[in-house]
Amino acid sequence: MAIFNKKSTTRNSAPWAIIFLLLMVIIGIVGYSTIENYEFIDALFMTIITISTVGFREIQPLSFNGKIFTIFLIIFSFGIFAYAVSTLTRYLVDGVFHNYFKLSKMKRRIENVKNHVIICGYGRNGRQAAIESMAHGFEVLIIEKKDQTIEWIMEDEKLMFIQGDATHDDVLLSAKIESAKALITTLPNDADNLFVVLTAKEVQPNLKIISRASDENSDKKLKRAGATNVIMSDKIGGQRMAKLVAQPDIVEFVDHIIIQQKNDVYLEEISFSEMGENFVNKSIRDLGVRNFSGANIVGLRNSKGEYTINPNPDVILTCDDKLFVLGNPDQISKLRNLLREIK
Repeated sequence: MAIFNKKSTTRNSAPWAIIFLLLMVIIGIVGYSTIENYEFIDALFMTIITISTVGFREIQPLSFNGKIFTIFLIIFSFGIFAYAVSTLTRYLVDGVFHNYFKLSKMKRRIENVKNHVIICGYGRNGRQAAIESMAHGFEVLIIEKKDQTIEWIMEDEKLMFIQGDATHDDVLLSAKIESAKALITTLPNDADNLFVVLTAKEVQPNLKIISRASDENSDKKLKRAGATNVIMSDKIGGQRMAKLVAQPDIVEFVDHIIIQQKNDVYLEEISFSEMGENFVNKSIRDLGVRNFSGANIVGLRNSKGEYTINPNPDVILTCDDKLFVLGNPDQISKLRNLLREIK
């Protein structure tokens, strides 16, 4: 994102353009009042027609000193006047009107959004969460307080945003939390994240909430408040660096599968909540996943939330179970179609 480019330069230049223009007007008024003894309104009129070069006749014939002053006023003010007009025009067109239409379009998107991901805070973690969420096909809505950060967000037309405090009920309601897929809070202060979790859980009790935490003591508090998962980015970062020393190939392999999600291999979650009746109370072996689709079952999450790596083929499946399947997009698609066809 490039907030510090053309639009930023135009916005920052607009106040200076106004200051320079006012300064030239003041110099003109003082000069004509002193040299030609003009009244204020006459001095202002002469200044405006001089610096704008509209070509009207002077109020009365100028003295020698008045003519010399007018010459220098035209020379010095011509560039400043042109600069001020062009800068202010560009500011209005590129800034006010452009942002007005952009914000109107975004508000209409927010009114109709569903199954989106709400991200509270747009720092380093928030930006990465937004990138990953969009990469998986979710619409992203940012809640952020800082003006400068909002300007960064506006540079990406794919993002929606609401400027406000995520700990307030009205802000979360404006973000359509009742129809959201999940909420990710990445605020730098653990106490703020705790307030966001409490508020979100009160508004939408069944919402999946992912929270960032810096202090190890905050982990349990956030989970008690209702966070589904708590991520300690500093701890994970340290563990990852150590793993890269001890087991670099394993880390890169896992990154290849999970993080990078290359076109040749995907790790997908298959839920059996809508599984066909023919598969209920059947074993993994009965599914015939490998033979039918070519995909591999690498993990299982049962109804109690317990995980099993490389589950035994004789494990009996229920509608509350989830399988973790490794395969290419075509293999995953075949497996999903199998479950739908025999329902």
